[in-house]
Amino acid sequence: MTCASVMRSAHALLLITVLFALGLFALGCSTESTDEPTGPLYDDVTQRHLPTDSLTGLSMDAMPGDVDDDGDLDLLLANEFRPNILLLNDGSGRFTDASDRIPSANHDSEDVAMADFDGDGDLDAVVVTEDDQTNEYYRNRGDGTFEDGGDRWPVAGTSNAVVAHDLTDDGAPDLVVGNNGQNVLLVNDGSGRFTDETERRLPQRDDVTQDVELGDVDGDGDLDLIVGNEDDNRLLLNDGSGSFADAPNGALPLRDTPEETREADFGDVDGDGDLDLFFANVRLFVDDANRQDRLLLNDGSGRFTDVTADRFPSEDRSALDGDFVDVDRDGDLDVVTSEVAYDGERITSRPYRVWRNDGSGRFTDATDALFPDGVTGRGLDAEAADYNGDGLVDLFLCSRGTVDRLLLGRATE
Repeated sequence: MTCASVMRSAHALLLITVLFALGLFALGCSTESTDEPTGPLYDDVTQRHLPTDSLTGLSMDAMPGDVDDDGDLDLLLANEFRPNILLLNDGSGRFTDASDRIPSANHDSEDVAMADFDGDGDLDAVVVTEDDQTNEYYRNRGDGTFEDGGDRWPVAGTSNAVVAHDLTDDGAPDLVVGNNGQNVLLVNDGSGRFTDETERRLPQRDDVTQDVELGDVDGDGDLDLIVGNEDDNRLLLNDGSGSFADAPNGALPLRDTPEETREADFGDVDGDGDLDLFFANVRLFVDDANRQDRLLLNDGSGRFTDVTADRFPSEDRSALDGDFVDVDRDGDLDVVTSEVAYDGERITSRPYRVWRNDGSGRFTDATDALFPDGVTGRGLDAEAADYNGDGLVDLFLCSRGTVDRLLLGRATE
């Protein structure tokens, strides 16, 4: 099956969304090559393909999904203290602003998850919010227009992260929400109504969580949970029923110095069949936090070794996002990081960087070789998908306070 044909069913799109989250699906599969790229593999089509006048807000996160069931990937953007944005794709990777199709409100929106929460065959969405503690739930009417389903959301919290998956194996996607405070696990009854089952399914602990991601780290067939925090990160193992417990001491190496993680991602970087781990780190609110991103290799049983010093370049920039993507189309997972400049930090000319994998899980900076010049902005998030249906990986880049960008994969001979 080609990448393009995979995109043509809503159920496959849900699967692809999950696989992206796990770092297991690398677009560009039909164009795999072992040749070194001789020039940029992406074209910056921002001005031609995006409604730029609508995209100068405070984009925090983007989520691709076929919300109008026309066979291409649309985008829902979480916008901080401004109305969220829905972009509809015409199939060629050209987007129009269709934000009038979603409820409009100003919230401190941070993260997006999409799934068919109410079981009617179309994609719904949740958007979690931080400071004003007003999470949003958009129910798809079936035609790509959405109604407010907030009455089905049972909890409030200072939320920065959300991930959707069927954790209870009943066919309905559940939710894990990362909070400043106790994280929560919401179980879906199949109709899109959620019950808070945190007390019996998650350890009781106050964290300052910035990201939550799911992946089967111990090879037992269920999805485990990584929690990226402004303090110690945590690995939680699934007992098979959708209930989680802290992994044994030492399974996830912790730093001696403070670590302020904004993004975690799973992916098999060394080709040994298990999920490795990447932490994108910043120094924003934690004094003396070490901004060095981290790479950890899995031994197959869910025990990780920190190999950053030997396998990932030394750098001192705040990366708010890090994603495993096969950027150079050679069959292994590279890393894309998104960096933003805050007061006191230099503004980099390369806010989005590509760290190329040599196939064994060793990385080098290949940004200049793979990305075109002029990809500027303040990087918050990168979402990899095939937006124009040509089988190549593309990248939508959230840029806080400047124009979001779209890079389309360039065909090579």
